[in-house]
Amino acid sequence: MRFAGDRSDGLMVNVIGLGYIGLPTALMFATHGVEVIGTDYNAELVATLNAGKTTFKEDGLDELFANAVAAGIRFTTDYQICETYIVSVPTPYDKVSKKIDPCYVNAAVKTVMEVAPKGATIVIESTVSPGTIDRFVRPVVEGSGFIIGEDIHLVHAPERIIPGNMVHELLSNNRTIGADDPAIGERVKSLYASFCQGEIAVTDIRTAEMTKVVENTFRDINIAFANELQKICRSDGMDVHEIIRIANKHPRVNILSPGPGVGGHCISVDPWFLVGDYPELARLIRNARETNDSMPAYVLNRAFNIMRETGIDSPSKVGIYGLTYKEDVDDVRESPTLQMLESMERHLCGGVCKVYDPWVEDDIVPNQVHSLEEFLEGLEMVIVMVGHFQVRENPALFGDVVLLDTRNVCGSGSKVFKL
Repeated sequence: MRFAGDRSDGLMVNVIGLGYIGLPTALMFATHGVEVIGTDYNAELVATLNAGKTTFKEDGLDELFANAVAAGIRFTTDYQICETYIVSVPTPYDKVSKKIDPCYVNAAVKTVMEVAPKGATIVIESTVSPGTIDRFVRPVVEGSGFIIGEDIHLVHAPERIIPGNMVHELLSNNRTIGADDPAIGERVKSLYASFCQGEIAVTDIRTAEMTKVVENTFRDINIAFANELQKICRSDGMDVHEIIRIANKHPRVNILSPGPGVGGHCISVDPWFLVGDYPELARLIRNARETNDSMPAYVLNRAFNIMRETGIDSPSKVGIYGLTYKEDVDDVRESPTLQMLESMERHLCGGVCKVYDPWVEDDIVPNQVHSLEEFLEGLEMVIVMVGHFQVRENPALFGDVVLLDTRNVCGSGSKVFKL
């Protein structure tokens, strides 16, 4: 990395990390009167942005990008000298220990400390496990010779947006600001209030860390209940969707729909932070995670049973529709389909089934095709893993083939099998 620029006379924000969260956040600030420079280590990504192109599909993102460019946003691989840094980099977890891997956050903060002036504020937007900032970020700052609270201010402002609705949710969702000093928290609150129309709560850092992880854990547990109910009903020949429809008529019941698993970088990851940090206490959370992680293999087993029942004798006659982790986005992180394909590899039938997703333009798995016509050619069965609008709009999209409808979007019929 190089370091750039003289300090601006006005407020300038350096957004570190221009992925699914950092880029929309940077654009939103830029279109609401804040001078923004976006920084990413990926030179190719930065070049794409500087060429006037966004790097992923999202409703309203291209318009927001054009408005931000007109407002003067800049993109670079250089860290800047400025008053405020917003760190929005990935936070993976160790799949054995289940503990967070803070390497990207640490690296970003360490590089910020090489250029940050005294008095600067570092805002961690990345979702982290409770205590991560105490255990990992503070030592990086202090090891660089700065006094926290005097030379450098630390804040946690976890993102709360979901792919497919990012622009709207950036504007309307409530937010949490965690800070050591309430006055600094209020200052950062004012910064986010430049665009955020939701309520912004100011609290301490550890509470903000815990709140974000708890939100996604709550959702994961509720999804796991629906998926476990699906397995129970399937084992005894009951229609889980009819049961959920009737149960949800109760004024205090709202059961979610079962599905082929949980993906994305939030719900499928954040609960593991609690399991990793509190292994003897987070038993329900672990069970929920294991239930949801088991669903792709459950889908595969269901598909094998349907093949035997319908006389389909080869995986080469089976296609998988949908690679993304949810409908109408191009985000494939932790997607149930990718998890199922890994399971198929272990069963020695990987790379045989054709795979198609209208939202995924690049080849990311073996035997992937890029048109519906090519996908359907020669197929006798389709496993619908994602309920894209293309299917919701036309449940008869796949013609007269056997369907395993894991999303309950294909209607009913003698050849339509539910999860």
